[in-house]
Formats: sequence, structure tokens, C-alpha cells
Amino acid sequence: MRHRRVRVAVLPLGLTLGSMLVIAPVGVTPAGCGDLSGGRLCVDGPVGGRGAFTTRYVRHGAGPRTGPATALRLGYQRRDARITAFPGWFGTLRTEDGPAALTGTLDTEPGECVRGLLHHAGRDYVTEWLCSRR
Repeated sequence: MRHRRVRVAVLPLGLTLGSMLVIAPVGVTPAGCGDLSGGRLCVDGPVGGRGAFTTRYVRHGAGPRTGPATALRLGYQRRDARITAFPGWFGTLRTEDGPAALTGTLDTEPGECVRGLLHHAGRDYVTEWLCSRR
């Protein structure tokens, strides 16, 4: 499975999530996030312990409905000093405009990292790694 690290410039309103292919740097991105052309993908949770992790996609801007509902698969990927694990999925949901978020419980160890995943239209998008402090 190929993953793409994303930092993408915001495109004008009215473009769909499938328009996330133009890559250009944007301002400061919070830890555990990645900027896409139409929004921001983030993962948050207590890395280095057990707890609820949420992967969230939030569209930039507001305005009228931009098109038909879009299916988004949201999940996570883990890594430690030895291995990067296969993706884990919280599930799939449909969204027309606005945020999409799914949550699950993970048991992570000190020194481990987690990143958020979004699968849409045959492509995977990832956030920056969010790592525990040892």
C-alpha cells in the first residue's frame, strides 16, 4: 500500500475531495495533522498509553453544498523502532460538506507513533506522525 505525505494548498470552494492532488506547502501544521487541498486531516489520542484515538477530516471554508456525498474511510497506522504496521480502520462514512470523524481505542506503548489515514477514490492520504514522549 502506498501512502502519501500531504501538505497541500487550499483550492477554491466547489472542488471535491478528489481534487487533493496539488501539493504545495502551507503554514504551520499541528502535530498529528496533514493539510489537504480541501481541508485538514488529523489524528489525536494519548500516544504511549491506552485511550480513544480520533481521525478527523475537516473541510476548509464554508458555503453551499459542493456535490454528492463522498465516502471516506478513516483510520490509523502505528510504528515503533522495529516496524511500521499495516493500516487499521475505524470505518467508512459519507459526508457532503463539513467534518468527518471516527474514533476507536488503541493501546500504544511509550516510544510508539501513530498517524491518521484517509482513503478516498482509490488513494491513501496520511498525516504527520504523532509520537509519544519517552
